[in-house]
Amino acid sequence: MPPSPDAPDPVRPPEPTDVPAIDDWNRLLEGRVAVVTGGGAGIGAAIARLFAQHGARVEIAEIDPERGDATVAAITAAGGHARAHRCDVTDPDQVGVFAATVLADHPVSVLVNNVGDYRPAVRFRSSTPESWRTMYDINCFHVFAVTQAFLDPMIAAGGGSIVNVHSVEAMRGYPTNPVYGAMKAAVAAFTTDLAVMVGRHGVRVNAIGPDLCQTPQVDYLSGSVGLEHLWSAWAPVGRLGWPEDQARVALFLASDLSAFVTGHNIPVDGGTRAGGGWFWSPTERRFVNRPRTL
Repeated sequence: MPPSPDAPDPVRPPEPTDVPAIDDWNRLLEGRVAVVTGGGAGIGAAIARLFAQHGARVEIAEIDPERGDATVAAITAAGGHARAHRCDVTDPDQVGVFAATVLADHPVSVLVNNVGDYRPAVRFRSSTPESWRTMYDINCFHVFAVTQAFLDPMIAAGGGSIVNVHSVEAMRGYPTNPVYGAMKAAVAAFTTDLAVMVGRHGVRVNAIGPDLCQTPQVDYLSGSVGLEHLWSAWAPVGRLGWPEDQARVALFLASDLSAFVTGHNIPVDGGTRAGGGWFWSPTERRFVNRPRTL
């Protein structure tokens, strides 16, 4: 049987002295090019800013040109380097153009698949094939498309790191929208499977699962007015999460700090997955993840 094209020749495991050193702890991505999808707002924008702060040249795929330009302006004003591209990552043709444009200028060593949305929020028993398709496109399909567009060039350039952003709902039961949860779980499985496939090619693949993170898409602040005293019950760390909390973990996974970490799905949730999850509220007659009474 001929060898599989996905099984390169064995290489000698590195000696301790061969493990890449962190030359500058303040510039963890110096000289690298990082692609961030949905980098115009929320978690994606925080990742783009932090990566640029650590020396990366950031290429942003963003469906909203104004948001993309705003993130680039903030990075440029701070002395960083970034470029925004108008791209709907659920359209494979646009993904192809985006990838070709970026790769024509420089190789990419970091990819963050950040795009996702829980909307349209349709209860499963009244959902339709159209709503399932939308959930698939915005939460799963683009991860496959964008990853495939950059994977072979990343391998050819010597390897890199892929960071997928899904949700804590990928790793626990999500009773309010099982189709959304299934799509996020698919990304979590893809993360692990791809990591095993491409690790020997020098590519690491990991993911983060946010929860209780304040973003334009999920506005916890507005929904918690007058209930701030309950955060200690809602999250073990006792506070709301911010996009920067997600960005710091993405930076760890993108950089050589995590050189021996691959195939993992890390909840970045303030401890909600560890501490509990969704609960049936007899008074509200629905599942809740933030009880309003103690």
